[in-house]
Parts: sequence; C-alpha cells; structure tokens
Amino acid sequence: MKLGLFGINMNACSDPDTSLRVAQAAEAAGFESLWTGEHVVLPDPQLAPSPLPPQYPLLDPAVTLAFLAGHTRTIKLGTGIIILPQRNPLVLAKELASVDVISKGRLIFGLGVGYLKPEFDALGVSFEHKGARAIDYLLAMQAIWSQAQPQYAGRFVSYNAIQAQPQPIQQPVPIVIGGHTPAAFRRTVAHAHGWYGFALDLPATERCLAGLAEAARTVERPAALGPLEISITPAAALDAALAQRYIAAGVHRLIPFPRLKTSDELVAYVEQTARACL
Repeated sequence: MKLGLFGINMNACSDPDTSLRVAQAAEAAGFESLWTGEHVVLPDPQLAPSPLPPQYPLLDPAVTLAFLAGHTRTIKLGTGIIILPQRNPLVLAKELASVDVISKGRLIFGLGVGYLKPEFDALGVSFEHKGARAIDYLLAMQAIWSQAQPQYAGRFVSYNAIQAQPQPIQQPVPIVIGGHTPAAFRRTVAHAHGWYGFALDLPATERCLAGLAEAARTVERPAALGPLEISITPAAALDAALAQRYIAAGVHRLIPFPRLKTSDELVAYVEQTARACL
C-alpha cells in the first residue's frame, strides 16, 4: 500500500513553516506522497455545497508544491485536485511542468471538474460543459508537455507554432482524476492513470469501484495507461485494521486528511500513522 498525506497546503499547513515541517516528517516516516487541495475562492457567506467556511486558508497548489520540492528529496507531490475547467490550460501547464522540473520528476497531476457554481461565477468561467472542457484542457496540456512541435485543436482550446520549455521530466506526467459520478468514472478510464475518491467510507468506496468497473465495460482504455490505480481519502480515522480493509477492497493508495491545528499535532499524527500502517 502507498500512503499519502492530504492537506499540505491548507488550514495549519497554510503556514509555510508548518507545511515544511510536516512534509519533511512525512518523507522521513516513509509516506509516498503529499497532496494539496484547491478552491481558488470560497463563497462568503458559506453556501451549500461549499465544504469550507469562507475564511478557511488554502495556498495555491503549484506554489506550495514547488516550495516543498526544494526541501524534500523523494516524496511525490500530488494535486488532489486542481479544478481544471477554471484554469487557463497553458498557464497551468507551465506551472505544473515547472513543479515537475524543480522536483526532478515527482509531480502527480490530479484534476477534477468542480461543483461549486459561485466559485466559477466569481472567476468568470462558465459552469456548463465542465467535463468536456476539462478533458479538452488536459489533452492540450499533454500535447504541450510532450510534443517536439506542440499543436492542438480542440473544442475549447487551440494552438500551434509555439513552444513552452522546459517540458516535464516525467513522460508522461501521471494523471489522476477525481469525482464520484458515472461521468467522472468514464473520464478516468479513458484518460487517467489513477482515480481519487475523497472522504469515502468503505461502502462508498466499493460503490465507486463498481462504478469504475462498469465504466471500463463501456469505455475503451488506452493500453499505455496501464492498470488503474485507486487512491482514497478515508472518511474515518485511519488505523492498520481499516487500512487492510481498504486494501482488500482494491485500494492502492490511502491519503488521510488529519484535521489538526498545530505543527506538533500533525507531526505526531504522521509518525503514528506511519508506524501503524506501513
């Protein structure tokens, strides 16, 4: 089992000293990866389905991961997730390629399509066709990351006669798609190396795995993507027994989210979780 840590850019970890201390503790303890979350803006006052109060602090994922890349050596750096339809795909491609280069090839690009309409409205981005736009943007990013003479012509983005160097060290950058809907499962099967389910208990995880299996029966999966890697942030506190139950269900990576308030608490959590689960 791979063990990740969610929330390295938020709450207590929005303080860079805390984020750095926790990241280095996780690497030393044997964690495989660190994961950021994203909301560019939050509605004020909080409105459903917003998961967070408006004052909740979140650092930008690419900035955070670049900072931590310079102070770690081996731990992978994941975005869990970036809301891709809200972003300019070429600007984001530059940011994430830079993270991969600075980290010497440790980026995992996790993406989703978003669900919080006030956030889209504030950014001046259409809430319609989020899924189609996300995949168009992803393909455009992969082209500029990999082609010698990058060009792309899609429904929402087109370009040619440009360069954006340096390209990522990893060829390809690992792609993880989040979301708990049939459409998200189909996108994952067709375009991603892995799938990420957030805040799921075991029954919900099993339902999602069944949904992914159903999608695999109807959507062609490119052979180059390989077997689908399953990542889960558990809904409950993680211990060795629960970890084994997720593994038995077919999960490859667990990414717990400790909702703790101090650096000392977070470091203790990292060390205790590694001892219990690794």
